[in-house]
Amino acid sequence: MVFRSKIVLVILAGLITMVNMACVNKEKAIKSREPLIKHVILVGADGLGSYAFDKAEIPNLRKMMKEGAYSLKTRAVLPSSSAVNWASMIMGSGPELHGFTEWGSKKPELPSAVLGPSGLYPTIFSVIDQQMPKAKMGVSYSWSGIKYLFENELVDLNYNGETEEKTMQNGIDFIVREKPAFTFIHLDEPDHTGHSIGHDTPEYYKAVGRVDKLVGDLLEALEKENLMDNTIIIFTADHGGINKGHGGKTLLETQIPWIAYGKGISGKGKLKNTIVTYDTAATIAHLLGLNIPDFWRGKPVTEILNHN
Repeated sequence: MVFRSKIVLVILAGLITMVNMACVNKEKAIKSREPLIKHVILVGADGLGSYAFDKAEIPNLRKMMKEGAYSLKTRAVLPSSSAVNWASMIMGSGPELHGFTEWGSKKPELPSAVLGPSGLYPTIFSVIDQQMPKAKMGVSYSWSGIKYLFENELVDLNYNGETEEKTMQNGIDFIVREKPAFTFIHLDEPDHTGHSIGHDTPEYYKAVGRVDKLVGDLLEALEKENLMDNTIIIFTADHGGINKGHGGKTLLETQIPWIAYGKGISGKGKLKNTIVTYDTAATIAHLLGLNIPDFWRGKPVTEILNHN
């Protein structure tokens, strides 16, 4: 019996050593990947369909397209509604996995396939927190529904702005002050105008121009603070719209812009590969040198990088 006990102890000791080595190797694997960029900024315009780029006066977004990389054929997930797509964008998966299925979902209607420590399907914020625990992160948003879609306790800025201008300015101030690894800035236009007056109207395009002006303010601040040398901006939307609504299956509702601009992306132009909104989270993780969770369905848009 003593001999058997010793054998068991030896086996247990060996297993413990193997587990510890696996953990060490995993940690080394996480740390072995160098980030491609120090700062990533995600700017999302609610309800900005790709069709708007034919008529809108958007000099700043066109500058980003010309000097960066872009697709105007990126797809939203279905239904083409807000919470569903904002969740997919930062959760790296579609509604069939994260469970947010309606326009104003405050919690998953379908049980999430995976739950993180916060009780949510893990977002890009969770991935950054696990692999870059000292990194700063922030969210500045105009639509209050955003606060239900990310792990609030993980961010250093959680600001629900009263206006688009305040939302952008608070995001800019945070970026300049804290130099965060990741910032998400959500703007509620032109969706608000699309619902109240209508998509593809003069008022709608005026709201799109307002978004472009705010993007210009961001670019100006980053240039002034010499932050563009270590920053990549991804500009996109949750969905488009038709008449005074969205949620359907038309291209006007499901086709959205996706623009990448910044260090290492110059002159790539129009992207050839397909992009789905949940590829955004995977791309952010890739740019920051992070391992992408196996349970995410998105894949990084590596075509934007100059070395590809």
